[in-house]
Amino acid sequence: MTNKSNSPLGDGGLTPKQLGFHFPAEFAPHEATWLSWPHKEASWPGKIQTIYKPYAQFIKAVAAGEKVRINVNDEEMRSFAEHVLLKEKENVDMQQVEFFFHPTNDAWCRDHGPAFVINPNKKEKAIVDWDYNAWGNKYPPYDLDDIIPTLIGKHFNVKVFHPGIVMEGGSVEFNGNGTLLTSAACLLNPNRNPHLNQQQIEFCLSEYYGVEQILWVDEGIVGDDTDGHIDDTVRFINEDTVLTVVEENKADENYDLLQHNLKQLKTMRLLNGKQLNIVELPMPDEVIYEGQRLPASYANFYIANDVVVVPIFNCKKDDTALGIIQECFPSRKVTGINSVDIIWGLGSFHCLSQQEPKV
Repeated sequence: MTNKSNSPLGDGGLTPKQLGFHFPAEFAPHEATWLSWPHKEASWPGKIQTIYKPYAQFIKAVAAGEKVRINVNDEEMRSFAEHVLLKEKENVDMQQVEFFFHPTNDAWCRDHGPAFVINPNKKEKAIVDWDYNAWGNKYPPYDLDDIIPTLIGKHFNVKVFHPGIVMEGGSVEFNGNGTLLTSAACLLNPNRNPHLNQQQIEFCLSEYYGVEQILWVDEGIVGDDTDGHIDDTVRFINEDTVLTVVEENKADENYDLLQHNLKQLKTMRLLNGKQLNIVELPMPDEVIYEGQRLPASYANFYIANDVVVVPIFNCKKDDTALGIIQECFPSRKVTGINSVDIIWGLGSFHCLSQQEPKV
């Protein structure tokens, strides 16, 4: 098994920022999208077989415009994945799909996958391998997931940096021009980095993601087992515009939480002094399964090269949400894929994927 280093690997121990690297926005051009094939029944108890059809639809949509690179445990899992992608008339372009024998514990590649940073001046790419503890040690074991970025770095022979603190891709959002947006509910939770205060966490974010400014909202949504990932609430669609979910029903548990976030967003200023442009996105009707409120949100969309894939929930607000998102991405096709079964795993398409930028 590959072990992670305890210290940053780079030129003389320098951080990515010091070496000229930064983490691009998701809407910047991609080389590929990374996934970890779903196989953990406990993440979708009683329902895992039902997620493969929408998962294949997601891969087909993304593969139309970029490579899809999938971590699988072994040859048997690869064969099963190929079967899923080719059956049910999904007909995914398999020339666009690459498999890697990198065993995983679970499927949430946004959080355990490689955080690619780029140095455009040197045409160079590197990976940041944050520590991963399955959202505060909620779902052990996670030892296989924790080393995925380092395995990918070794495969492609690129630098891998090890900050030595817990961080998840779903907890951070980028405008590609020096600003990172995150949530206090998640990053300041003592189940991640209890030895670090906010200033120390901001320093790590700045040095390893290569940003100049950290903006904070306080809250996540009800039912989110990640303690409030930003990718369920606020997303950058360009350098100065965010989509943020709001709840229209004042009796809903999310109403006050999301109004609070909205007020915070309205007070924020970017590095150039500008206010954020804020586009409001409705929340779907609540999705409940086996008595549990699930973290259904239209904000958990994934921005690929040619398409934006949006989770939808058999709800009358689906078309409204798709229309708003389409207006925000005039050069991309916005595609809604039914996520009612996938959300039983407490995440959706953004949680399942991680982009690899072009450099």
